[in-house]
Amino acid sequence: MQVKKHFRLSSAQVIIFGFAGLIILASVLLMLPISSADGSVTPFINSLFTATSATCVTGLVVYDTATHWSVFGQAVILALIQIGGMGVVTVAVCFTRLSGKKLGLLGRSFMQDSISAPRLGGIMKFTNFIIINAITVELIGALALMPTFCGKYGIKGVWYSFFHSISAFCNAGFDVMGRNTGKFSSLTSFVGNIPVNVVVMMLIIIGGIGFSTWNDVKTHGVRTRRYSLQSRVILTVTGLFIIIPALFFFFVQFSDMKLKERILSSLFQSVTLRTAGFNTVDFSSLGGGSLAIMILFMLIGGAPGSTAGGMKVTTVAVLFFSTLSVFARKSEVRVGNRRIDDENVKTAAAILMMYVIFFFAGGITISISDGLPLQKCLFETASAIGTVGLSTGITTSLSSFSRVIIILLMYIGRVGGLTVIFAAAKSSLVNSKLPLEKITVG
Repeated sequence: MQVKKHFRLSSAQVIIFGFAGLIILASVLLMLPISSADGSVTPFINSLFTATSATCVTGLVVYDTATHWSVFGQAVILALIQIGGMGVVTVAVCFTRLSGKKLGLLGRSFMQDSISAPRLGGIMKFTNFIIINAITVELIGALALMPTFCGKYGIKGVWYSFFHSISAFCNAGFDVMGRNTGKFSSLTSFVGNIPVNVVVMMLIIIGGIGFSTWNDVKTHGVRTRRYSLQSRVILTVTGLFIIIPALFFFFVQFSDMKLKERILSSLFQSVTLRTAGFNTVDFSSLGGGSLAIMILFMLIGGAPGSTAGGMKVTTVAVLFFSTLSVFARKSEVRVGNRRIDDENVKTAAAILMMYVIFFFAGGITISISDGLPLQKCLFETASAIGTVGLSTGITTSLSSFSRVIIILLMYIGRVGGLTVIFAAAKSSLVNSKLPLEKITVG
């Protein structure tokens, strides 16, 4: 008697197929005449690029969002940003719960992997916490932006407020200012506006520190010693990674600005490197040193289990502490009075290597293919794989071949390179060990 084997997708496969399916569906919607402002059919490669950028909360665009897309098209993009920021699995679980169905153990496991939850127990309560607080923060952000946007643009300011609040919280970087301040202008007309700068920066930071960090803040308040080690590392490293670039921009790049605009510009451009994608200055005018700093921090990104992308601040922190342990000749990696598992160190090293390889390979290929300056191409690929959305202005001039490369990088950056590999590779459990051999390094 032949026994049929049940085919079951792994968590990694559910995540990558979920994002891929959503992107394809959205690409078809954005091709429709109703999605464009002039009623024309958008070419598939460009609708695919836009759908991928929105779903992967990146922000790189081949069309100005405000002028090319209709209200329907913008609504589709905003829905993709919301789903992409929260995670496809998270939204699917939300609809499952609303339909009255119970979520099984397998679904809870998918949920845990989707939001990088620390444990399976209480996963539904944690999911509800994420969804409720995300909507609350986005609503507060929209209300805080309304006085400025409505005062300047009238009733349209309501739509602008909600769009930019969701886009900022989800670290997407899409804007709809093109009809008012020029195509691809982002928030450059608000460079000296304190309310807009502060609100958008706060939304970016809150979205980028991770859901588990939110939980610690809610549970323990200002008693940071009770936070998990991960939350303390995330908050400390995020703070440092905002301050360091901001000081560089303040003293090196924006020294010719008035003091208020100089402070706001330095802070905003530093915060947006958490993978947000908004900008209040023209990046095409930045110097080579500033672009190099931005490439580095775009690749790092935000926290795991957040709306931000990148290789994550915890990855860099683990590798940093691993380096310190080597310098101190310690046999284990320590952070305070805790020991870091060797598996975490190996995973962090693998993630770093993957990001560097994809980033360089993509940038070099685009530079050779399109004949563009290498630094600008590397900036573009760092922005894509880090799901940032910042650009020096070359996105619209890329060939179809180069756009496909950017699409792949955005997709890999959102679902995670290791997730793609785990989805494709067969899991194996090997108990035996091979003979030990040493290789001299350094």
